[in-house]
Amino acid sequence: MSERGCLRANDWICGEYVSSRSQELVDATVEHVGITSASVAIGLLVAFPLALLARRRGAFAGPVLGLTSVLYTVPSLAMFSLLMPLFGVSVSVVVTGLVLYSLTVLVRNILAGLDAVPEEAREAARGMGYGPIRLLFEVELPLSLPALLGGVRIAAVSTIALTTVGAIVGYGGLGTLILEGLDSNFKAQVLTASVICVVLAVAADVMLLAVQRVLTPWTRGRVRAGKGP
Repeated sequence: MSERGCLRANDWICGEYVSSRSQELVDATVEHVGITSASVAIGLLVAFPLALLARRRGAFAGPVLGLTSVLYTVPSLAMFSLLMPLFGVSVSVVVTGLVLYSLTVLVRNILAGLDAVPEEAREAARGMGYGPIRLLFEVELPLSLPALLGGVRIAAVSTIALTTVGAIVGYGGLGTLILEGLDSNFKAQVLTASVICVVLAVAADVMLLAVQRVLTPWTRGRVRAGKGP
């Protein structure tokens, strides 16, 4: 059957769909990447001070961790619906919801990374005259990068998946194509948009893993040392 015939036959795999709707697919992918990137970046900016607050003020640790965990349990459809009275039908609804979901992973991983910093490293830095701010940014944060970047990887992959739910307010990137395809039983559109979502998730994970390996070369040395001869 010809590629053009696959559109008439409503096949799942259809090259003619990809070629004829390429701009639509590109636009949806760009929107998907943009929403995901903004959500993870803002989530990291919010999670960092929350993690520091929970770490330095023990009384806040329970409420911060508890609140972020509760937010993660709220179903995505309910979360976006609850945010609509505040932001209206806009991309802000989707980004805000995704930021709230990312906090659970990011806050916990930042805390885990900071807690894993050897105390002798802190003591050595203090002995060299490091103050709290310099100690945090020049010693603790660099040493906590493996856990922090691991959290960013998890948050990025999960956010790529959750972005599709934004289709309910018209800002779901590839999710909008998936929803429209399901409503019209357009098989090629559903499968193509779904495959691109999977590719985006895998690509984001691989890219962030590469960044993690570049920024934390000492972890590769530990892995090689643990393998033995």
